[in-house]
Amino acid sequence: MITSDLVNSHWAPQAEKQGCLTPEMLDFIYRENSFKLFVPKELDGLGLTLPEALEVEERLAELDASMGWTVTLCAGAAWFVGFLDEKLSQEIFADPKVCLAGSGFVGGKANRVGDHYEISGSWTYASGALHATYFTANCELLEEGKQVLDLQGKPLVKAFILHKEEVEILDGWSYMGMIATGSHAFKAENLMVPLDRAFEIIPEKVSRDEPLYRYPFLQFAEATLAVNILGITQHLQNLISATFWKRHEFRTYDPKQLDYFRKLASSCENKLQTGRGQFYQAIAKSWDELETKGKITATTLKSVSRSSRKLTGICREINARMHPFAGLEAAKTHTELNRVWRDFNTVSQHALLTFPF
Repeated sequence: MITSDLVNSHWAPQAEKQGCLTPEMLDFIYRENSFKLFVPKELDGLGLTLPEALEVEERLAELDASMGWTVTLCAGAAWFVGFLDEKLSQEIFADPKVCLAGSGFVGGKANRVGDHYEISGSWTYASGALHATYFTANCELLEEGKQVLDLQGKPLVKAFILHKEEVEILDGWSYMGMIATGSHAFKAENLMVPLDRAFEIIPEKVSRDEPLYRYPFLQFAEATLAVNILGITQHLQNLISATFWKRHEFRTYDPKQLDYFRKLASSCENKLQTGRGQFYQAIAKSWDELETKGKITATTLKSVSRSSRKLTGICREINARMHPFAGLEAAKTHTELNRVWRDFNTVSQHALLTFPF
């Protein structure tokens, strides 16, 4: 059983120093099969429901932001198994240490020539790139060099599965936090890829029967990102409180100051748990609708999006309110508190959850 003490005292600092997850972290992930949260059991995955997986991701993010985020993004890429060719899925997930990394950025061109696509491009922010066995890459389609348009007249885009040997990883992660995610860019040049390695993440292209793969991708992504922000926030709040009380031992705050802090900490905790509860209620309702009716109503999907964004907003608010009570300990770059604060202020910048609506 993994413990926060083990992660924070040894694994996490070392992971940040080397810029990727440690061998111990990866061994734990492989042992727990965490990169296969959403992969069917018949393909040696965990086959979890979305509500079950979200709680796992929340706990991992609370233990360590980079580990939780890497599992979430890589497990999310493995969710694409629901849209892949069956033979390709069997090939990919036969590896017990399989890990898919990818990017939502449409950074490539895929020119169909006969029974292959010729792919060139570069893609950013592929979390887990340094230990990925496969990459997913979004490309605009061409036929014999001519752009292919969809029914709305926009460039048609498909995703592709690329082997790690087929891409070049570019050292492109130069941000203050989430350093151990190794969220580097990658590129490919004139790569010939067979047709069966192309797929589309749209309801009409689902290749499996499980309800999970009919869950709309937008809300799936919002929810998985939100629980990471939640887990990191819970970690940060605990560290801030612990630091405050340690400072009290030698500063000796007066009763009025202590009362103010207690009330503020309690208020922030109540607000966070209320937001968490509303979030998981929305997720539970959406999952129930999907399982019982085969489809989630537009109203329920809006509720999932709204609760994901509200929860993220609450996390931003309470971390900002509580942060001053950590004092200069929060500014020491080598401390756990500073690392978690940097991780939070990096991951909470994700464009998908920027706006509250």
